[in-house]
Amino acid sequence: MKKDSHLIDTISLGDFIQPRLSGKKLLNKKDEKPNQERSTNITRRHQNTYRRAFSETQLLDICKLPFKDGDSHHFITGGDVDSLSYLKIILRQQDLDYCLFSTWCMAAEDVYQMQEWLEAGKIKRMDAYVGEIFPGSYQREYNLLKPTIEAHGGRVAVFRNHSKVFAGYGDKFYFGIETSANINTNPRTENGCITIDRGLFEFYKSYFDGIISFDK
Repeated sequence: MKKDSHLIDTISLGDFIQPRLSGKKLLNKKDEKPNQERSTNITRRHQNTYRRAFSETQLLDICKLPFKDGDSHHFITGGDVDSLSYLKIILRQQDLDYCLFSTWCMAAEDVYQMQEWLEAGKIKRMDAYVGEIFPGSYQREYNLLKPTIEAHGGRVAVFRNHSKVFAGYGDKFYFGIETSANINTNPRTENGCITIDRGLFEFYKSYFDGIISFDK
């Protein structure tokens, strides 16, 4: 199957949604770009969508907003996209009453971005779950993150963690974000998924609430 030559439609079969190849072009000729392979893929379920992107800007631009409950958007990215890029898509649509995130490591500039959102009220409260190497190997970032999160009523938990997740809610919808990327930009191919669903949020929230941190 050619990478970008077909559009995947969805057909509802009772309670199931099954993909079908339509033979339609994904893009009009006039919209095609020579570097098409270096782009991000999104699929919708309800509106199950697949797209490709090479940069964070492209990722943000290809998302069809607003998201609707039950939507599931799947991405494959080939460049300057990290997991914080997906959270920016959510914040385009709503401020968040709560958000948790899980990452193995993260960069200082991303902590500053979170601090900016918290201080501006874009996110009211956050909980952070990081890998066991984070306090030692990323000491500067950890020393920035902990007071930033705790100043707004959240907690930072350190444990044997390699998961990459965001989950949260605002006035419009609940969501879960699952990615292979940490919260630090790198040039590698990564995958990601945004799902608009309260059950997924509660699934992750209940698990991470039970984490006992190494760091007291």
